[in-house]
Amino acid sequence: MRVFIASLLLLLGWVVQAPAMAAIDVYTFDNDNQEQVFRELTKELRCPKCQNQDIADSNAGLAKDLRDKTYQMVREGKDKEDIVDYMVARYGNFILYNPPLMASTLILWLGPLLVIVIGIGVVVIRSRRSAATSEPVESTLSDEEQRRLAELLKEEEKQ
Repeated sequence: MRVFIASLLLLLGWVVQAPAMAAIDVYTFDNDNQEQVFRELTKELRCPKCQNQDIADSNAGLAKDLRDKTYQMVREGKDKEDIVDYMVARYGNFILYNPPLMASTLILWLGPLLVIVIGIGVVVIRSRRSAATSEPVESTLSDEEQRRLAELLKEEEKQ
């Protein structure tokens, strides 16, 4: 029985420690310039799976593959533009946090401005309509109806 409990405790300890034993990627470079280019690229390239994380901060498998490919290309001596061109050719302009201004990305650049302009237009139109409808309405009650209304209001005030 003691052997069973000891085995169970060891198994439980291993299960609890397993996440702590996760591997940390270590990249070695020939010089500081390569390391600097690698760090800049991994901060500039967006993870296609995570959508709002760069590949340096993402834990997704695809981000790790992109980091590894970036590392490989930096070690091969490719410059920053070549690596960015390779990533854009493979994943599209979405992989860049700052996509270039071109016909296919025009909506990304003008979309927020368009939403603001439409919002302001809606507010102006609605305020003009409410101003036009808020004019005092003339009474269409007959003299008898107005007298009866006055009597009802007086009774209401007394109560």
